[in-house]
Amino acid sequence: MSIPIRNADRLHVVAGERTFFVTSSTWGKCGLLQSARAAGLLIDVLYHYRQQRKYRLHEFVIMPDHFHLLITVGAEMTVEKAVQLIKSGFAFWAGRELGFRAPVWQKGFSEIRVHEREAFLGMREYIHANPVKRLLVTAGADYPYSSAHSEFELDTPPQRLEALPEGAAFGIAKAMP
Repeated sequence: MSIPIRNADRLHVVAGERTFFVTSSTWGKCGLLQSARAAGLLIDVLYHYRQQRKYRLHEFVIMPDHFHLLITVGAEMTVEKAVQLIKSGFAFWAGRELGFRAPVWQKGFSEIRVHEREAFLGMREYIHANPVKRLLVTAGADYPYSSAHSEFELDTPPQRLEALPEGAAFGIAKAMP
């Protein structure tokens, strides 16, 4: 698998905050993340860097052999650096706590820049439906390693991507009962 050419130099980032749908897989697509301990550790790493304000975390799912994220990075951070922190942080702690040996991750990752509200909502739905599609649960909210599960605190999307209240998109007032 070839590694995509990226321009991760912060000096070449011309936008402020940017939102991305990110996917990365385990080495050889083996089920390294299928145990509660491994999936929980990756979630801990996600929240560790979120707490350090490296990115804003909007949605995620940890599948047995890959993960998906919806994150927003600021002008001081590149998506490449954010994903590097997550993957290397997990690899370090998984080696220390779970005895994982390198390599843990496939090289590279994929990302899609999210420009529109509809795309954000579609990717959010994809993340929530991923465990259902893989027959791990019957409802996305039942999967414990996903932001669809109610126990996780998430960051609100950038204002330009937030869902509008029902009827607001067309200026329609709801009728009073």
